[in-house]
Amino acid sequence: MGRSKPEVIQQQHRDAATRLDVIVIGAGLGGLGAAISIALTGHNVHILEAASEIGEIGAGIQVLPNSSRVLFSWGMEEQLTRHATRPRQCNYLHWKGAKLAHMDFHEYAEELGTPFWDFHRANLHLELLNRATELGATMETNSKVANIEYEYPEEGRTIAVAVLEDGSKRKADLIVGADGINSRCREILLGRTDPPVLTGDLAYRLLLNTEDMMKDPELKSFIENPQVNYWMGPDAHAVNYVLRGGKLFNMVLLVPDDMPAGANTVAGNVEEMCALYKDWDPRIPKLLALCESVFKWRLCIRPNLNPTWSHESGAFTILGDAAHATLPYLASGAGMSLEDGHVLGLCLGRLSGKSDAEKKKALKVYERCRRERTEKVVARGNLQQHLYHVHDGPEQQERDRLLKEFSVFDGRGKPASDQELQEKGLKDNSDPFPWRWHGVGKWLLTYQCEPDVELRWAEVENEAASVGSRRRASAEVRAQL
Repeated sequence: MGRSKPEVIQQQHRDAATRLDVIVIGAGLGGLGAAISIALTGHNVHILEAASEIGEIGAGIQVLPNSSRVLFSWGMEEQLTRHATRPRQCNYLHWKGAKLAHMDFHEYAEELGTPFWDFHRANLHLELLNRATELGATMETNSKVANIEYEYPEEGRTIAVAVLEDGSKRKADLIVGADGINSRCREILLGRTDPPVLTGDLAYRLLLNTEDMMKDPELKSFIENPQVNYWMGPDAHAVNYVLRGGKLFNMVLLVPDDMPAGANTVAGNVEEMCALYKDWDPRIPKLLALCESVFKWRLCIRPNLNPTWSHESGAFTILGDAAHATLPYLASGAGMSLEDGHVLGLCLGRLSGKSDAEKKKALKVYERCRRERTEKVVARGNLQQHLYHVHDGPEQQERDRLLKEFSVFDGRGKPASDQELQEKGLKDNSDPFPWRWHGVGKWLLTYQCEPDVELRWAEVENEAASVGSRRRASAEVRAQL
């Protein structure tokens, strides 16, 4: 018996004494997710977006069950189902085309209670924007933040002030920086410049019209039987899947970074792209021949901030790629941002006032829930970069052996026991197929924000009570001296 779908959260109503004014900087997927979760808890939300228009790049995005669980809890199942493709399974293939292993997405979804979804990013983004607006969030575009300042209207209460490039100011009880991998908010928090870390990879992203694919017997099966496919090869890999009910076909090609210094996105050369994959599975060159133009994106990461993601006042924090950008090789960058926003909203929903002490407590719990998990996601994304790109030889053969050995434990709807793994000489978390139970599926896909917040909130309260008891005891001893 699998897990049930999450309950839909109903919007709270707060009186003025407990209702925060919250500014979210950035209207990407993470910023809109934070706006939704915070608005659901009854606080006022205002979004500042630097761009003149709201929108997302034309590319696909995979949403794993831990992320769709968040979206379900925000009351978005019906809206998003209209746009989603539900792939039946995910296949791992050698770069020449031999199938190495697969994962039954429907089986895992049944166990987890929520689906694997594939979207066009623009559809997901628009529905998040609609939901945030429906819940009362407001927005300004052309509003690039230059700095954050602080005001102290009364003892024990700090107001954060977003200073825009035009010199105008926006005040809030809490500012949330969700401005992506090239985050100005991160640098403001650090007090110094902090460029993203290069990974040595770039991504070609392309969308193909499926009409031409349907004319080719070798390619039409990609459309008629929606699956996610990963080809792994020397220094590169390729991913593809169907979007919009079979109308579009998404491909991502991951190759060594040859972009000029300082560039993040540039126009790609189709001929150069095709040449990189000319000797791969013959279906890939066929697909690439249908591409007329392409852009390429430099892939970077963000190491976690130490010691904290938040300002000491409790009036400013960051989330998503601004805090912990990861390689897309775990399909979890946007998912971690959505979880961040949901956890932050749940923490703010527990506040009973606007004091710095209240806000700092909420941010402490938020960060305690998120830091270790996001660090693990970044680390596993880095490992997948290596596993996807090994050259043919002993290391590749060992990777492929593990893929097949761990396949024995798939299709059962549950992880294997430690004893079963030991009998085969296998270790938990070492399946190269990351979303299966014994890759990282056991902790990545099963995560639920609500019980985590409940647990961490109790921890923080118990720690505070323990500190208070020690202080009282110490004061009593001093009084007796």
